[in-house]
Amino acid sequence: MEIDSDDKGYSGPDSGSFEMVAKTFRGLEDVLAGEIESIGGQNIRKGTRVVFFSGTTELLYRANFQLRTALRILKPFFEFRAKNEDELYKGASRFNWSSLLLENKTFAIDGVLSSPYFNHSKYIALKVKDAVVDQFRAATGMRPSVDTVDPDIRINLHISEDKCTLLLDSSGESLHKRGYRSEASPAPLNEVLAAGMIMLSGWDRKSPFIDPMCGSGTIPIEAAMMAHNIPPGIYRNQYAFEKWPDFDGELFKKIFNEDYAEPVLSPSITGSDISPRIIAMARKNAKNAFLNKKIDFTISSFEEMFPAGEGGVLLFNPPYGERLKKDNIKAFYTLIGDILKKNYAGYSAWMLTSNLEALKYTGLRTEKRIVLYNGPLECRFVKYTIYKGSRKNEFKKKY
Repeated sequence: MEIDSDDKGYSGPDSGSFEMVAKTFRGLEDVLAGEIESIGGQNIRKGTRVVFFSGTTELLYRANFQLRTALRILKPFFEFRAKNEDELYKGASRFNWSSLLLENKTFAIDGVLSSPYFNHSKYIALKVKDAVVDQFRAATGMRPSVDTVDPDIRINLHISEDKCTLLLDSSGESLHKRGYRSEASPAPLNEVLAAGMIMLSGWDRKSPFIDPMCGSGTIPIEAAMMAHNIPPGIYRNQYAFEKWPDFDGELFKKIFNEDYAEPVLSPSITGSDISPRIIAMARKNAKNAFLNKKIDFTISSFEEMFPAGEGGVLLFNPPYGERLKKDNIKAFYTLIGDILKKNYAGYSAWMLTSNLEALKYTGLRTEKRIVLYNGPLECRFVKYTIYKGSRKNEFKKKY
């Protein structure tokens, strides 16, 4: 964020439109920007792992409640410049903290650094905490307490070069924590990443959708939520903005109770895994999301599973090299390619993997390759279009 002077204050939620920042995974910025536009966001600008936009308090609530590919929604409220800890303390002290906090409330500060002037995120957070506490003590003799687990106000401090931005965290817990997943298989896929992958696949929410290695069910559940127009925030118990002094309960109630109509068509959504224990987890998570009757979970190996219909989307997150013995990787990816060619003619097959070397063993030509990150792992989200017979014959039929 650029600033025009030494420090810059931002208007509060009650004063109309203001700037917001939505965090996401690298590779999902375009998808998130499209989501933000669909709910009424203005002045949308994409960065790395973030999308900037503007809107009203209603849009802030709606963004938390409806965006599938956002991890967190932040509201900038003050900016200043600092190149050392003394300037950081003085800059933070210029904000009127009583406009956000009361002495009997709790707060927490999280620091994020990308600066040659500072080298420890926890230390910069501590300096701003000192500025907050000292301002209250000087004014009233009392101070708000720090609570890093469940604070009344959570503040994000971001320093880029010498630009220091203070932002209110309106989400609290990361938005990927929908609230339906009570059990998880080893290395579960993040819900935001799963939703982003489904959107990137271009699935029309009508044709058959299959995850043949579904684990504890995240991908099929996210697909079913999209197909039936269920907001991702419907299962959550609380957002951080509900603790803000100016929280508008009636406005949020209106958003929560809107008629998110279920579509007329109900697509076939299937999740499969070879482990009965893992499928039991998936079914429990789907039940938590009230989607157990919308998803067909089956106990089956990839080789034994056969698709519904003659076309649709196959989307899966196979075990990576970290979860497979090195000697088995070639055979495993060769099997994936063979099964796709044999059983999934007419399907678009999408696969997420961090093992780029293993991809060549599928024997299939990738139509698309998208860089995504699964935690710290750089991955490729690849698309295969599976033709009936050879691709050459398909081309001849078409032309």
